[in-house]
Amino acid sequence: MNAAELKAKARACGADLVGIAPVARFRDVPPERNPASIFPECRSVIVLARRICRGSLRGVEEGTNFGSTYQCFGYTWVEDNFLSQTSYDLSLWIEEQGAEAVPLFAYNEAGMPKGVPVAPDKPAPNVYIDPRYAVASAGLGEVGLGGFILTPEFGTRQRFAFILTDAELEGDRVRGKTLCGDCGGCAAACPYGAIHLDRVQSLDVEGAAMPVAQIDVGLCAACPNGAFLAAGRGKEPDRIAAACGRECLVRLESAGKVTNTFENKFRKRAPWQLDAFKRPMMRDASGALTAVDVGCGKFSGTGVVSVHATGQVFSK
Repeated sequence: MNAAELKAKARACGADLVGIAPVARFRDVPPERNPASIFPECRSVIVLARRICRGSLRGVEEGTNFGSTYQCFGYTWVEDNFLSQTSYDLSLWIEEQGAEAVPLFAYNEAGMPKGVPVAPDKPAPNVYIDPRYAVASAGLGEVGLGGFILTPEFGTRQRFAFILTDAELEGDRVRGKTLCGDCGGCAAACPYGAIHLDRVQSLDVEGAAMPVAQIDVGLCAACPNGAFLAAGRGKEPDRIAAACGRECLVRLESAGKVTNTFENKFRKRAPWQLDAFKRPMMRDASGALTAVDVGCGKFSGTGVVSVHATGQVFSK
């Protein structure tokens, strides 16, 4: 089994993207995030991805459907059903070739439950591999300023999984930063100011430095603008469908930085926003965003004012 054979099989199992990182690229990663803590004989970290179809974001973009579109077909089912089947089938094939394979979900560690170390030289279970570091190490993509994992094929639109194996496979070249232009559009689109562009840390992978802004995940978890926090995934919410993630997607597509292209633009109308009380926000005469008062008995000069979830105001 070589890298080319494995990648061909991964695609046959449904993977849209596959990359390989030699375990040596994780040599400086702490034990609680290191694949070698899970599988000491690991030689290669395989990173798999399945795309999030752009249409699953449509209901969120319009502000009219969240649960039965993106939450299922863009988030939980993609990870728990579609991608896990790909990982399982490929792991079986790897073991049929005589190598061991350890399939893993690409969950973030923040807020995940921890146990007690079983020995003084072992980290506490469960060990979680940092998805951002792993994807960059396998050459599949980069981490943008807003903390999103970006690939040249789909931008923000994919889910990842890992397989650790004791097979020694040729690794892919680390891409570095080529997609994110540090435009800050994600921060500008965030109604809560949760992306702090004045507080930036660098994620370094094999000499490739990627600046990443500090994200207030507590604010993100309370955001009603498309952020999702599924059960069993810690405290870091999924932001791909949030106002910041959709803005990033729009800008990447507009700049021609993704190869998965479409006849029509993703954004067709002005984006909607809700405040912390889930009130629609609109721009006043000065251009500042303010919440629309939708309390009982509110009237305009011509009649009752009703507000659509997209932020459009209608007078009756």
